[in-house]
Amino acid sequence: MIDRMKLKVKITGSKVHDVGYRPFLTEIAMDLALRGFEVYNDEEDGRQVVVAIAEGDEQRIGKFSSAANIHCPQLAIVDGVKSEDFAGEVMPLWQFASISTATQMNKAIPFLLAVKENTDIIPE
Repeated sequence: MIDRMKLKVKITGSKVHDVGYRPFLTEIAMDLALRGFEVYNDEEDGRQVVVAIAEGDEQRIGKFSSAANIHCPQLAIVDGVKSEDFAGEVMPLWQFASISTATQMNKAIPFLLAVKENTDIIPE
């Protein structure tokens, strides 16, 4: 039987919200086929924080931790990344990805409609 690990990663910075960090980390989790994953925005002492919780085998969790420490979205300004073991429940990755997709679409639809309204139609 493969031992599962659970890890909590906190990414702190002056600009880690609204830069695509949650979809960025979700894609890494999906690429690694993690068993469980969730990510959310938070705030601590007036600083923006992204919190990711991951569950998987030791090798995959190690790769996720490394990726979270090395890579970030282009517009993010990261001051620090801290990791710690996590003992709570973790949402299955497929379930989180479904919820995340609906949330991201809900954010994008008003923008896309505004772009459509402001785009001149080229006559044929």
